[in-house]
Amino acid sequence: MKSGYQPDKIESKHYQRWEKENYFVPTGDGSNYCIVIPPPNITGTLHMGHAFQITIMDALTRYHRMGAYKTLWQPGTDHAGISTEMVVERLLNTENKTKKELGRDAFVKHVWAWKKHSGNRISEQMRRLGASLDWSRERFTMDPGLSRAVIRVFVQLYEEDLIYRGKRLVHWDPKLHTVLSDLEVLTNEEQGKLWRLRYPLAKSDNYLVVATTRPETMLGDTAVAVHPKDTRYSHLIGTKVELPLVNRIIPIIADDYVDPEFGTGCVKITPAHDFNDYELGVRHGLAAINIFDKNAHINDSAPERYMGLDRFEARKRIVEDLDKAGLLDGIKKHTLMVPRGDRSGVIVEPFLTDQWYVRTEPLAKAAIEAVESGNVRFVPESWSKTYFEWMRNIQDWCISRQLWWGHRIPAWYDPDGNVYIAHDEAEVRKKYDLADSLPLHQDEDVLDTWFSSALWPFSTLGWPEDTPELSNFYPTTVLVTGFDIIFFWVARMIMMGIKFMGKVPFREVYVHGLIRDHAGQKMSKTKGNVIDPIDIIDGVKLKTLLTKRTEGLMQQHLAADIEKATRKEFPDGISPFGADALRFTFASLATGGRDVNFDFGRVEGYRNFCNKLWNASQYVFFNTSKQELGHLELTAADRWIRSQFRKTIEKVNTAFHCYRLDLAASALYDFTWHEFCDWYLELTKSSLKNPDANEAQLNGTKATLVEILGALLRLLHPIMPFITEELWLDLCERTDKKSDTIMIEAIPSTKDFASDAKAEAELDWIKEFVSSIRQIRGEMRLNPSQVLPVKVSNAQADDRARIEKFKVHLISLAKLESIEFVENADAISGTATSLMGKMRLLIPLVGIINLEDERNRLKKQRNQAEENLEKCRKKLENAQFLKNAPEDVVTKEHKKRVKFIQRLEQLNNQLTMLDEII
Repeated sequence: MKSGYQPDKIESKHYQRWEKENYFVPTGDGSNYCIVIPPPNITGTLHMGHAFQITIMDALTRYHRMGAYKTLWQPGTDHAGISTEMVVERLLNTENKTKKELGRDAFVKHVWAWKKHSGNRISEQMRRLGASLDWSRERFTMDPGLSRAVIRVFVQLYEEDLIYRGKRLVHWDPKLHTVLSDLEVLTNEEQGKLWRLRYPLAKSDNYLVVATTRPETMLGDTAVAVHPKDTRYSHLIGTKVELPLVNRIIPIIADDYVDPEFGTGCVKITPAHDFNDYELGVRHGLAAINIFDKNAHINDSAPERYMGLDRFEARKRIVEDLDKAGLLDGIKKHTLMVPRGDRSGVIVEPFLTDQWYVRTEPLAKAAIEAVESGNVRFVPESWSKTYFEWMRNIQDWCISRQLWWGHRIPAWYDPDGNVYIAHDEAEVRKKYDLADSLPLHQDEDVLDTWFSSALWPFSTLGWPEDTPELSNFYPTTVLVTGFDIIFFWVARMIMMGIKFMGKVPFREVYVHGLIRDHAGQKMSKTKGNVIDPIDIIDGVKLKTLLTKRTEGLMQQHLAADIEKATRKEFPDGISPFGADALRFTFASLATGGRDVNFDFGRVEGYRNFCNKLWNASQYVFFNTSKQELGHLELTAADRWIRSQFRKTIEKVNTAFHCYRLDLAASALYDFTWHEFCDWYLELTKSSLKNPDANEAQLNGTKATLVEILGALLRLLHPIMPFITEELWLDLCERTDKKSDTIMIEAIPSTKDFASDAKAEAELDWIKEFVSSIRQIRGEMRLNPSQVLPVKVSNAQADDRARIEKFKVHLISLAKLESIEFVENADAISGTATSLMGKMRLLIPLVGIINLEDERNRLKKQRNQAEENLEKCRKKLENAQFLKNAPEDVVTKEHKKRVKFIQRLEQLNNQLTMLDEII
């Protein structure tokens, strides 16, 4: 027998062998099954969300690989434009170099060099988790093949008038000097101010008061709006006001957008600096005056006094000037939603610039129909409503970014500003018949990374080339993703897949929840609750954990609180649990819900589950051998475990097919721990030790042990690949089975395991008998190892027959001294009794425990429980306590009350039973 379970000794060795032997490469001629991985950023490291998602995809991949599918899990990474530029710029700064000094070409070379040496860390971490991706096909969004696909798509969409350049409002990061997508903008509640400003009415001594949280944007106001049914201002609609400090005359207009309840009911309209104002401005034909430059400094569209000022310095001066002019009506504190760049942390500005856009409405129609018709199915189905809501109100997609790292836009300009689109400059000159002497310069911008990611399901398979992989695996089978990128990625892949392949990119979209901490809080650096999944697998010392959580904090004042909380939660750091325990935890949490709370108690429990499986396997190895068995005769226990395993296979198959890994994990856990280990192995102990057992029955039990263990390891393998591989190879060695790896063995089939209602009924009876004895032991606090005599009265013929048939098992499992039939149970005094139907099981307690001492002990405990309940009752009847105590404290007190009532009921029941015995 091997020593105890040590995941660190087995996990890396098996993964390296799997990859070396190309076990992850698609083989066979079965049905095709394909998943493309959502490409993680090359700057990224494995976080809990990644690990959760990878576990799901790997379990699905391994399950179908073992189900004889020709299976491809396509790997790859995203070039992550903004993130990568920031990483490399920081590295350059340490060498006293800047991106601008290097120039574009040299900077991009630096990025490629960084990518080669440091950009694949997350791929190595995926391997540590056991991800069985076909690494021989790993792709990168900036690979030459994928770049060709991106440029071809851009050119074709432009030629079909589905890509255009236009001036529209975008999210602008004043620090990074680039457009951001909605996903890159984090909007949170912050404390600010609400300024009330007086706008004089034209040709009048009166004024309107507008309320704003951004007084500096007034320099770009082109109207004041009121609600058309607001009687306070209806007489002013169509008149004008004079814009203070700028002295521009602007109209008063009516629009349903205005909320009469907010502020004064009058709203300043700045189309160039607010998304809602922009839409309103389009409706009313208002001018859009941009007052910011790319640094969010005031430009020359504003009065000279404010030109060049930072937006917040301009705010301060504008408020002072309005106050001096008697036009500041008041200031009050105000809570508002503030948008910040997720990487820079600065407040993002709505900014009017020329950008490249995809005209999405024509593409969206087919994508909507694909989901309506069921050609693409969301799991859970409710997410389709979210998809439809966005797609039916879709806006044109801004695809240009002001970066150097990425796919450069294939647009060239001549000195007059004319634009030419083609795959390269040579094609531009040929396509548009331009002279070689005409100077051309390429657009400086690059494409949004979501643009290349939208092509991922077919570009990774070789498109635009006609590759075997493309014909075999497109459309892919399922996309596994979080709900937060349904808009940004899923919808766009469906649009692009239909447009360029004529088919949807995948048949199903499995949307999983987002991992949160044990308290349901989002994991973030500022909260100090981020967990590195590799630290759960390999363990981490407290000192290292503290460093990880407190280094590089944007808000250093949080470090002390984070350190305190971390020391409290992990006083000794994090113990190593191994990849299998972590994966099983993730599988158990894959419920289809929106949020997933991660609990270390679960990981510890599943680490114990690994131990249980390991020790059970060692028991099987110890009690079986290589020698060929003769005639086999299956006992009731053998037939029962086979019947139960058949049910488990059915449950696991159903769970995988409907993407409920939590149900698969639950079925596997219950069978392994309870039915196989707690009952069947214990039953085999009495069989194998029984001197009266015949050889055929012994052979049947040994054969069943080996067969069930082998099948169970195969059924567990998709979720727990490492421990199952180790134990499988051990099992094969001990039984002379030829197999190099479990991962290409067949998933167990129900046809190999027969249902057996008779065996199930017999084992249910055995379990009830044993559980009845164990319940008496627990209630009377009897030593679990103490052998007990049992008297049986009122036994029917079937009960008597079963007692005789399974006596060896009953005595062994219930730890009994003897089983004796008696006619008159009432004649036996001092017994604890349990009923099984009409049959009574009696355990004489005289001489086993001191009944009087036990009664005194229980009375003392009851008195204490009554005191606790009374204290709790008084608190909950105290009006002052209920008024002043925090809600969670009151809730806790209610829970304590229920607990004390239940405890009191339990003690009274025990005393009643004891009184009956005495």
